[in-house]
Amino acid sequence: MKKVIFSGMRPTGKLHLGHLVGALNNWLDLQEEYECVFSIVDWHALMGEYEQTQNLQQNILDMAIDWIACGIDPDKSTLFVQSEIPEHLELSMVFSCITPLGWLERNPTYKEQLREIKSRDLQTYGFLGYPVLQTADILLYKANAVPIGEDQLPHIELAREIARRFNHIFQQEYFQDCDAILTQTPRLLGIDGRKMSKSYDNAINLSDSAEIVSKKVKGMITDPARIKLTDPGHPEICNVYSYYKVFSPGKTKEVHDWCVNADKGCTGCKKILAEVLNEMLAPIQEKRKDLEGDKSRIKEILKKGKVKAKNIASKTISEVKSIVLGAENEL
Repeated sequence: MKKVIFSGMRPTGKLHLGHLVGALNNWLDLQEEYECVFSIVDWHALMGEYEQTQNLQQNILDMAIDWIACGIDPDKSTLFVQSEIPEHLELSMVFSCITPLGWLERNPTYKEQLREIKSRDLQTYGFLGYPVLQTADILLYKANAVPIGEDQLPHIELAREIARRFNHIFQQEYFQDCDAILTQTPRLLGIDGRKMSKSYDNAINLSDSAEIVSKKVKGMITDPARIKLTDPGHPEICNVYSYYKVFSPGKTKEVHDWCVNADKGCTGCKKILAEVLNEMLAPIQEKRKDLEGDKSRIKEILKKGKVKAKNIASKTISEVKSIVLGAENEL
């Protein structure tokens, strides 16, 4: 039997290049080797966006469209919406009872977002506890591994700790450790030099038109030490150069040389990068347009995925209830 992979994304807005290189490209390879379970985790979206849910259903549909447009195959992978499977919340409830508060408060991502995001009130029980629900997402499907970026490693370690604590408290070797599968692409920064994020409004989206991509690239921060056209550049500290390394690695030597020798200015460099990105995004956007015209197909894919996920989840939660509440847990 194939090993199981679980991963999910929050439907809080449009998918961007960071999602493509940090997750989706990795998923494409994994679906050929593993039994992949991919969830649109709308409960997680609610934890941080509880005051802005008016676009949630459209975001869910758009996310499914983006996944399939990028090559995620519903015949090879299970695609579903998290809230359609109530067992996620059931298992999260069990885990919340055994997870020490200190484990959650030391989570670096939690502390970073409290510090960086001031537009929303994140001082809530739900936001503090989202790694517990994340653990439930993973263990509900007995996932052997989770594809993540390096910044998510603390979450996987927390999932392991919760699984071990469950086993210890209930004296069962029920949940196994899950491994992290790291993406080979380093973190892609946004156009302002910070982490690319929908929350920071600094992303290049997969659905952006060629004109919008060009405009965003034009506004990217480059080498701050290069003021005049004749000044030699420093590619190693330039965000634009980091994009070339990811999206056009064969061109990096040429870009490096024209930068350090001041043969081309930053404006011209960014114009060429925009062309590279638009050429790469064109087939995704073409497929996306076709899928947008057949939304009933997308809904049917998610419906079939729900059935597959439900079959796995209901078995797990039944076994967990037996362990936690006793074998005779039905009145």
